[in-house]
Amino acid sequence: MTQQQELIPHLFRTEYRKIVSVLCRHFGFDQIETAEDIAGDTFLTASETWGLQGIPPNPTAWLYHVAKNKARNYLQRGSILENKVMPTLTHSTSEFQEEEIDLSPQNINDSQLQMMFAVCHPAISAEAQIGLSLRILCGFGIEEIAAAFLTNKETINKRLYRAKEKLRQEQIKIELPDASEIENRLETVLTTLYLLFNEGYYSASQNKILRKELCFEAMRLCYMLVENKETNKPQVNALLSLMCFQASRFEARQTESGEPILYADQDTSLWDSDLIRRGEYFLDCSASGNKLSKYHLEAAIAYWHTHQKDTPEKWENILQLYNQLLQLEYSPIAALNRTYALAKANGKEEAIIEAEKLKLSDNHFYFTLLGELYTGIDNDKARQNFQKAFSLAKTQTDKQTIQKKIARL
Repeated sequence: MTQQQELIPHLFRTEYRKIVSVLCRHFGFDQIETAEDIAGDTFLTASETWGLQGIPPNPTAWLYHVAKNKARNYLQRGSILENKVMPTLTHSTSEFQEEEIDLSPQNINDSQLQMMFAVCHPAISAEAQIGLSLRILCGFGIEEIAAAFLTNKETINKRLYRAKEKLRQEQIKIELPDASEIENRLETVLTTLYLLFNEGYYSASQNKILRKELCFEAMRLCYMLVENKETNKPQVNALLSLMCFQASRFEARQTESGEPILYADQDTSLWDSDLIRRGEYFLDCSASGNKLSKYHLEAAIAYWHTHQKDTPEKWENILQLYNQLLQLEYSPIAALNRTYALAKANGKEEAIIEAEKLKLSDNHFYFTLLGELYTGIDNDKARQNFQKAFSLAKTQTDKQTIQKKIARL
């Protein structure tokens, strides 16, 4: 692969989103397709020009210069149409004035932050918010987004089109909300980033590279919120802390062939100590204020999971944190995870009683956990639960993992 073939996809990932965000902020949401077209055409021009003339000394600056020119040409064509081609339909006599497209680092950052609040507007569904975030804020292609949602390009194109139309109809502005509104709107933004991270962390997709990128993009966007004084709130730091702790164990969660490795079996030497330290820092930063969010509790749970030794203190703390989390916001997955912590803290027998109350009959993780809990206590029941988990598992990797558990019995 040539240097150009490697460089252009990399720059598309890092710079496309910046160009689109700035142009959208300049043109308004009504012209979002125009902004995407100009950004896309900029990279097409780069591919054609660099193939003939070679890569310029500063490729990013070259892209920004071309994007500015294309945006100016678009604006000029609009002015000519309005003032000369359609003079009988308009009273405007103003001549075109060249407008500066500001692609300075500060404006790029501000534009992306404002775009984040625009695409995470509660007027559109959570799926649409994630899809638009992947496209506009993360620079993902339509095929990649389709892979993230395990669907096809046509479905994604229709979903994004409907979302953009809805935002246009609602006349959503690309701006930070007023200080009094940030707290309310921030919750939707954090939910979107949380779902985006989980889409990568817990996904059934086999595209492992893309899965990590989803997580890292969610972390990048969360960093932007922390770096802005208007959005640097305790719950934002708590979410970023959670992401750091979870990402710290990336390399230990799978075998080279892609099979998942259970927490108890992970090679702790593969845990990223730098990310753990960052997680601890942001957890400390989240301790201000008097509001306890689910992100605080999940970050604290993830913190205790970075302790390598299995001590009574560790699992008792995790269990109590899950108890608080379920009181604050119940979810079946959190209840399932609490059951594992209960087994580690108080023993398998007590955990089995609690697990069977959950009755998550369509969840293969539920039956896998029951199989683990019954192993050594009633191996026939363990086998039955593993077999049920096998029948519900959606990926070949999960089926292979469960089959090995059955074989060991």
